[in-house]
Amino acid sequence: MATVELRKITKVFDGNVTAVQEADFTINDKEFVVLVGPSGCGKSTTLRMVAGLEDITSGELYIDGKLVNDVPPKDRDIAMVFQNYALYPHMTVYDNMAFGLKIRKFQKEEIKKRVDEAARILDIQQLLERKPKALSGGQRQRVAVGRAIVRHPKVFLFDEPLSNLDAKLRVQMRAEISSLHHRLQATLIYVTHDQVEAMTMGDRIVVMKDGLILQIGAPLELYNKPVNRFVAGFIGSPPMNFMTVSISEEGKNIVADEGNFKRTLTGGQAEIARPYIGRQMVLGIRPEDMKYDMDAEEGTYIDGEVDVVEPLGAEIHIYVNTGSHQVIARLAPDIQMHVGDKVKLLMPLEKTVLFDIETEKALSVEAGIKA
Repeated sequence: MATVELRKITKVFDGNVTAVQEADFTINDKEFVVLVGPSGCGKSTTLRMVAGLEDITSGELYIDGKLVNDVPPKDRDIAMVFQNYALYPHMTVYDNMAFGLKIRKFQKEEIKKRVDEAARILDIQQLLERKPKALSGGQRQRVAVGRAIVRHPKVFLFDEPLSNLDAKLRVQMRAEISSLHHRLQATLIYVTHDQVEAMTMGDRIVVMKDGLILQIGAPLELYNKPVNRFVAGFIGSPPMNFMTVSISEEGKNIVADEGNFKRTLTGGQAEIARPYIGRQMVLGIRPEDMKYDMDAEEGTYIDGEVDVVEPLGAEIHIYVNTGSHQVIARLAPDIQMHVGDKVKLLMPLEKTVLFDIETEKALSVEAGIKA
């Protein structure tokens, strides 16, 4: 397999539209890296530049130590799995998987060996004589993956491969692709807009927005130490709650006042908030860190009225109107909750994150992009 190095890669389309701006990071040999972000953030464009399907405006791209900016896609030793599968409808599954090898003049025996091996790995041996129209979405996706496997490429590229599948099949295919990565020990770059896919599959995640890389790190690093408000809100499901608070000094205490609740900040958070006395900050807390407690002591909770209840079997989500904000709490399924109920939600200070209201930078952690 191989490393992939992006050195200040930029893509500008006609009309001076910058899709990717100085992407600079390295994907290590055998690593599974996920590019994640909302639609239009530049993640698929970045992948297509690695594949050679988009020209690079500036910067350098290296695969296995070789500069490939001007190397055509067929000579980059990569294989790509597309969102729409891109199968030939008039060919059988076997011929779809074998097509790339036939073009490269492989011997029939070697082609059969590789196709049979890939079909066994993906459990599609019984489908080899069928045509794509006779396959389900999940089966077509396996064929598309199989077509990539038979190439034995240095790098696998996946462009939102599960977005056309139903929810249950997406979960199944997530596990299968992760298992496949471990079996093949491949270098794999995977694009998705689904942060759950990113969290469950990647060794590292690259979070993008508006063509910029905001943060790179392991899934739990991004979850526990987001560098800014966008990453904090994008990683995690349901997303982090954000509340605007006013910072004041009462005696020797630094206080955060949301209007519906007032908390005395302690330790490191008090020192972080001290320069903001007389100003506002944003306080963030994840839904799973908010606890339901109708006997909570004054000054430890936020109260409000339940707007929406979402029972999910293993848990329930409640949307609570505090008067100035709506917050989401993720609670145990045995808690009985109804629309209109008055609730108190504990907010452990050690679980909160403070953000600058203007720059949106997270102030509770050491910020920085790690490539």
